[in-house]
Amino acid sequence: MLSGSPKRPLWQCPKCGHRFVTRNLWHSCGRYRLADHFAGKPRSIKQTFDRFVAVARSCGPVTVYAQKTRIVLQVRVRFASAVVHREWLDAGMWLKRRAEHPRLHRVEDFGRLGFGLHFRLREPGDVDEALTELIREAYRIGQQEPARTLPSSPPAAT
Repeated sequence: MLSGSPKRPLWQCPKCGHRFVTRNLWHSCGRYRLADHFAGKPRSIKQTFDRFVAVARSCGPVTVYAQKTRIVLQVRVRFASAVVHREWLDAGMWLKRRAEHPRLHRVEDFGRLGFGLHFRLREPGDVDEALTELIREAYRIGQQEPARTLPSSPPAAT
């Protein structure tokens, strides 16, 4: 897609209501409740998730979908996810490059598409400034902007 050209509207699955960039994209159709992921878990895990989502939403609109085994964050495409464990949150994000962070515990190589980075978070403070910058980078990827138009950070407030 060329920079400046309008983006096609997202297709909405008539069964589950989730939106996708491609019509009839394969997905696990279902409706799940966000609260079910946090049932019986320490409050700090939900607070950590809320902080993760708040950082993403500080970049702009984000849709949060609860799925059977994970929660996804989407702009135009899904750029981040979370899997809730008993004592920690596996917060994942899609980047076009490898990155380092003290809480990074797993990296998936998607070839030419980039990398899935997974961070083990236990409390809201684990979403530090370095992780915040990575979330912002993933958000820009989720917008499907050409790499040459992606700013290194959001514009400063004036």
